[in-house]
Amino acid sequence: MAVPGGREQQRSHFQHQLAQLEAGALGGLDLVCGQLDRVLEALQHQDVELAQFVIADDDRLDGRYLEVHQGILSLLALQAPVAGDLRLVAALLHLIKHVERMGDQCVNVAKLIPLSGHEPPVREEILSKLVQMGQAARAEVVQCKRAFTERNVAMAEDLVERDRDVNRLNREVFRIAVEVGDDLDTREWAMTMILVARAFERIGDNAVDIGEQTAFVVTGLFREFTSATHVGPH
Repeated sequence: MAVPGGREQQRSHFQHQLAQLEAGALGGLDLVCGQLDRVLEALQHQDVELAQFVIADDDRLDGRYLEVHQGILSLLALQAPVAGDLRLVAALLHLIKHVERMGDQCVNVAKLIPLSGHEPPVREEILSKLVQMGQAARAEVVQCKRAFTERNVAMAEDLVERDRDVNRLNREVFRIAVEVGDDLDTREWAMTMILVARAFERIGDNAVDIGEQTAFVVTGLFREFTSATHVGPH
């Protein structure tokens, strides 16, 4: 014999667990912002020790990924969510993967910093644009979190416009780097910075992907936003 109110109680418990998993996934974006802050500081000051800290601290993001991912799978194993909840569950699986990838890109930048030594032949024009890129990518991370939290599709779609700035700076870094001159050490440093720019660009792309998941949760339809990556030079 079914217990009166048992189904409602079970449903309430499911909603509570799902809300906790969403909070954990979105909290991962805060960890990404912290990693970005540290790796940008390490890049600006060529701080090899701080870069090593970023690499070591990636374990926290990996742990968050496993915690949320396994929590969602456990929730699915115990209950069959209705359509709206199932959309959120699917979106969170994507979101936490993008969070983990953003963390990996921060680690990639941190690993590149020591390659040029403690006193590399820095070109300020390149370094300045890289810092702008990193800050713009961080702003995208903050915005994609807010858009998902508020289920704000317009804010999610606006990430494409924000991402255009990151992609423009990426092209500018590449242009300056390939024209940097004949000094071998400077050219080697500049080529390394192209890889740094690529990592920041990927973080922006992942933020746009999270924006797409926001639209999916709200509308039930998945669509790729018009990506700035595919827009020609302007």
